Amino acid sequence: MKYSLYFAPTSKDVPSEAEIISHKLMIRSGMIKQSSAGIYSWLPLGFNVLKKIEHIVRKEQEKAGAVELLMPTMQSADLWIKSGRYDDYGKEMLRIQDRSSRQMLYGPTNEELITEIFRSYINSYKDLPKNLFHIQWKFRDELRPRFGVMRGREFLMKDNYSFDLTFEEAKKSYNNMYRCYLKTFLKLGLTPIVLRAESGAIGGNLSHEFQILAKTGESTLYYDKELENIDPSKANIEKLQDYYAAVDDQHNPSECPINEKQLKISKGIEVGHIFYFGTKYSEKLSALVQTSDGKNVPVEMGSYGIGVSRLVGAIIEAFHDSKGIIWPDQVAPFYVSILNLNTKDLKCNQESEKMYSNLCNINIETLYDDRDIAAGSKFSDHDLIGIPYKIIIGPRDIKEGRVEIENRKTGKKNKLSIEEALNYIIKKSKDSQKL
Repeated sequence: MKYSLYFAPTSKDVPSEAEIISHKLMIRSGMIKQSSAGIYSWLPLGFNVLKKIEHIVRKEQEKAGAVELLMPTMQSADLWIKSGRYDDYGKEMLRIQDRSSRQMLYGPTNEELITEIFRSYINSYKDLPKNLFHIQWKFRDELRPRFGVMRGREFLMKDNYSFDLTFEEAKKSYNNMYRCYLKTFLKLGLTPIVLRAESGAIGGNLSHEFQILAKTGESTLYYDKELENIDPSKANIEKLQDYYAAVDDQHNPSECPINEKQLKISKGIEVGHIFYFGTKYSEKLSALVQTSDGKNVPVEMGSYGIGVSRLVGAIIEAFHDSKGIIWPDQVAPFYVSILNLNTKDLKCNQESEKMYSNLCNINIETLYDDRDIAAGSKFSDHDLIGIPYKIIIGPRDIKEGRVEIENRKTGKKNKLSIEEALNYIIKKSKDSQKL
């Protein structure tokens, strides 16, 4: 994409309403624009990152055996009245009456609706287990929405639901998703720490929350340092759940089961939550399955959520510096940017266009800055946006057949021939795809 055709309204000004670094940088880099309190338009740069995260989340769900569907944002109140949550959920639920005076709501979650879908089509143990997921916008009318997309009212969420015949089988589904979540966050370039948690409005008696490490995180985590070195493909999940991890006031130094050398203290941000709640919804909504001996029993259920849009802000909180965002390769809006430092120089234009064409032809996402503005402004914008690599093409270097490559994360710079620079980016791109 040529920058002159792109839409990335960057700004030097720090927005007065933004309290945390991710909110500030998302507005300054032109990723989002507030529509109303806690509700944002996702501009091209932000939408690109959002899609990258969504893609990784989706692929890991599919690898874990979950099947995708799509449920509506608007739901009938009838199911929520049956489950008993319509009145209990509180003012966070946006209630609406349609033109026929039917009570509707903008879904804050989907336990009732997915249970009704399951009940309508599955009634035998032979069709179990099932795990269904979707990625959909949700709405919760937060009293004080703040921190940008980290605590907005409208948000994109991946939620999925498992259905099993027995508790033992439901626990297997739960642990399968536990492992899937670890893989997902590692795939996003994050370090996940898992803590036992309260079930809250979802209900149930088994629950874990997934926090990712970030220096500017909202919670203080106390945990066994071994949790930072987990390979989910090899880990015994039930054993992993026994490691010590606690958040803020749940940590009691005098009762901590591990010694000071083993205890790690870091800041974290919650990005995922999983729940086992048994037959809480299946009993109330008559989601029954027939067992091998002919009995009808309520299906055992679990639900699993990842805040996809929240992850955009969380990743920025984990990866930034004084200049701006530092995107992990996997989710960067573009992989490389080309900075033409002098658009009035014929040789700079020719080599920039050639490099841009070559990278596009091999499907490496490239932002070519062809704007006729000062070089300093280009450097500032690209540091702010946080694309992993810059190819800098200036009159002095290009006369000698060289360009400069800069790594956004390390700040390391190399001057290479044009061919070497192209091969360098190709190799780095291939390496990142293996992550």
